[in-house]
Amino acid sequence: MSSYSDTASVLFVCLGNICRSPSAHAVFRAKVKQHNLAVEVDSAGTAAYHVGSKPDQRSQQAGEARGYDFKGLTARKVSEHDFEQFDLILAMDKSNYSDLMNRCPEQYQHKVKLMMDFAQHHLDQDEVPDPYYGGAAGFEYVLDLIEDASEGIIMNIQKEKVN
Repeated sequence: MSSYSDTASVLFVCLGNICRSPSAHAVFRAKVKQHNLAVEVDSAGTAAYHVGSKPDQRSQQAGEARGYDFKGLTARKVSEHDFEQFDLILAMDKSNYSDLMNRCPEQYQHKVKLMMDFAQHHLDQDEVPDPYYGGAAGFEYVLDLIEDASEGIIMNIQKEKVN
């Protein structure tokens, strides 16, 4: 039995939902389209610091330079409904993973994973680091990690859909 619903759904989660998770949202949305998959994609934060804000300008600049679209993305906080609604809930780092697991009802905890659990090449990285206080290179590195893990997620969804 597949762990995904008819239309798979993936939620990307970081702290404030303005850097890493909207970048993952934009990257994964493009990859889903490229692979012609039916997947609902969203992003959220474990904290409500930036609710209603657009993604960080530096995230948008780095992502748009690689062809990703950030239109329509605004920060929101993870809701209790998200644990039931999404098939896969991906935390960018261990701190956000812990926050999610503390809030997640036991019957949905199997859905919560680290984004880098799906990495294909950056196997030495278990977290997507927060680029907020760093320079442009940090935003580029975050995209490298997200692109890598996104391909792994796509492969996982395709494999699950076949089984």
